[in-house]
Amino acid sequence: MILNDKELYDLCICKGDRLVYPITPESIQPASIDVRLGDTFLKPKKRPTGQCNSFDRPIEYDEFEGTYFIRPREFVLATTMEYVSLPNNLSAFVEGRSSIGRMGLFIQNAGWIDAGFKGNITLELFNASETPIELKPFTRVAQLVFCTMSESCDNPYNGKYQFQKNAVGSRINLDTEVLNKKEVTNND
Repeated sequence: MILNDKELYDLCICKGDRLVYPITPESIQPASIDVRLGDTFLKPKKRPTGQCNSFDRPIEYDEFEGTYFIRPREFVLATTMEYVSLPNNLSAFVEGRSSIGRMGLFIQNAGWIDAGFKGNITLELFNASETPIELKPFTRVAQLVFCTMSESCDNPYNGKYQFQKNAVGSRINLDTEVLNKKEVTNND
């Protein structure tokens, strides 16, 4: 079940559980909480011709602070200003604001925000338009939709992005299957 504005207000403002912080009453929408763009951005570094990024190597990024102008067909990582702290019985997902999408800016968070996650949310931004878009920190850019679980989970999130601050790049090179590198052949 998706939490409504009364439940979100109660959790974030009245009880002071710090589900989302910092927050104002104006951030709470009928079925979501608006989050604002933080002030750090990461852009994957361009690799020399003939080289590619790989799951088994850390990805290198250029870091930018402050206002960022995202060029047409450019991809960058950003962060939310808000810090999220989910209890073991709530999960959430990120949706871009319609007004932002109508400009041609796609806002995504790869995956569900698992119960137990704590940290700033890293956003994946892609400019699908033909015009640069100015990304101003502290602007409402996305919304978090919270879902109650049937009961608290036994194994809350405790992964490689727990307690992240600012924009955080891919850590896929730390995945178990990448670290173990088991070769699969047709004879198996």
